[in-house]
Amino acid sequence: MPPATMHAADGGPAPRRRRSLLRRAWRGLRWLAWRFAALMLAMVVLFWMVNPPTTWTIMTEAGATGPHDATRRWTRADDIAPVMLRSVVAAEDANFCSHWGFDMAEIRRVIARGENRGASTLTQQTAKNVYLWQGRSWVRKALETLYTPMIEAVWSKRRIVEVYLNVAEFGPGVFGIHAAAAHHFGTTPDRLTAGQAAALAAVLPAPKTRDPRPRSARARAIADGAETIRRDGRAACFQGGGG
Repeated sequence: MPPATMHAADGGPAPRRRRSLLRRAWRGLRWLAWRFAALMLAMVVLFWMVNPPTTWTIMTEAGATGPHDATRRWTRADDIAPVMLRSVVAAEDANFCSHWGFDMAEIRRVIARGENRGASTLTQQTAKNVYLWQGRSWVRKALETLYTPMIEAVWSKRRIVEVYLNVAEFGPGVFGIHAAAAHHFGTTPDRLTAGQAAALAAVLPAPKTRDPRPRSARARAIADGAETIRRDGRAACFQGGGG
């Protein structure tokens, strides 16, 4: 068989080189993807064992808002009033104990109704607040989607609520439940009343524009929701022995 015919039969040297380059590029991309995923998992394990010292949002907001009369200080879940834990779950993710990071029932409901609001769970919000940045982008959402099941697999539900409450913003530049309790009510997290806890949870969707008002309609609804999940058992996965 003439050489030209042989090249045609086996694809020739140029196509073989391209295929070889593509295979090597694919192997390189897989290697990078696995290493990146391993790094993400390592960060999740790290913050399971130690408390996040800060977040990107806290660092960028600190200079923009100026000093406050209350500074952020880490507060263990055991030192936060149980009603505060229930209030934030009732406000942000009432099905927190029954999902694995994504509330599929809520997602389907939002899609069916054609609503613009999101269906982010408390775990997704924790992933965003601790590891990522604010704002909407497909890159951030993709990373959040990867972090969420890792957090659910490694952290306990109680740990997720604890971390969330310690990094969430409760007012312009007011980060964490310790600073929020002191700044808004002049108290400590363990002494928050049901009304105060509900009021703090009520500002979380828009902390820069909402004030914590215990008598607001939203705060009253959250207080009712917190009591409901206490009674029906939906707080069991994170409540601990508190009550």
